[in-house]
Amino acid sequence: MAWTWPTAAFFIFILVALITMGVWERVSPGGNPRRGILGLDTTRGDRLFISIIGSAFIHLGWLGIMGTPLWGAVAISIVFALVVFIWV
Repeated sequence: MAWTWPTAAFFIFILVALITMGVWERVSPGGNPRRGILGLDTTRGDRLFISIIGSAFIHLGWLGIMGTPLWGAVAISIVFALVVFIWV
């Protein structure tokens, strides 16, 4: 893996997401699981994990089918993450 600006931005995003989730949990504890449309009981951390893993697969699929640039995959991943946090 080449260390480029997009790679660094990805890892910085992961770090910022984890810090944000930690602060959010500290300010407003929300450890109670919520049942979503898939019938899964998930917490905020679970939904963050699902959205990050799903976004990784979206990007891999985009690279395999469309190639670069990845702006379309980024847009789809943002919509996917919003859907996961709202309905899953």
